[in-house]
Amino acid sequence: MTAPEYLVVGRVRKAHGIHGELVVEPITDAPDAIFAPGRRLLAGTVTGDLAPPAAARELHVAATRPMGQGLLVRFDEISDRTAADLWRGRYLLVPGHEVPPPDEDEVYLHDLLGMAVVLESGQPVGTVQDVFELPQGLAIDVARDRGTVMVPFDERVVAGVDRAARIITIHPPAGLLD
Repeated sequence: MTAPEYLVVGRVRKAHGIHGELVVEPITDAPDAIFAPGRRLLAGTVTGDLAPPAAARELHVAATRPMGQGLLVRFDEISDRTAADLWRGRYLLVPGHEVPPPDEDEVYLHDLLGMAVVLESGQPVGTVQDVFELPQGLAIDVARDRGTVMVPFDERVVAGVDRAARIITIHPPAGLLD
């Protein structure tokens, strides 16, 4: 599977202080690399799409430091609180080709969309239509003939993921699929 054109790597939560710093929620397993000083990120919209060409901007990380569950990020292009306030809720992206492929036992969340879900017996369950990052962990929304079902995406339920065949094998607890 080829890398998507752009990947979401963070979301701006709010401005912080008077010098243009932003509170950023990292959406990556490698925040230290993605938000390293000098790194180029692209401006996204509040829906996670790349901003239209008229509003598209490159942002260059000047400095990063931890703050709670997120990061405080200062960009070269954002110098004060007024400018920083305009970024609330927007996503930050990187070109897909700049992100290394996942390890053999890993999968990118965007790769899960459209994968078939089957039981260990091979019986089809449905197709992944969405992925949610919940406080309890990841969950996939599986479309079936009779509606959808949320399935936890963790080692208790997921027996395996075959990226090449685009199949997720599950062993759900009793009652999950009822």
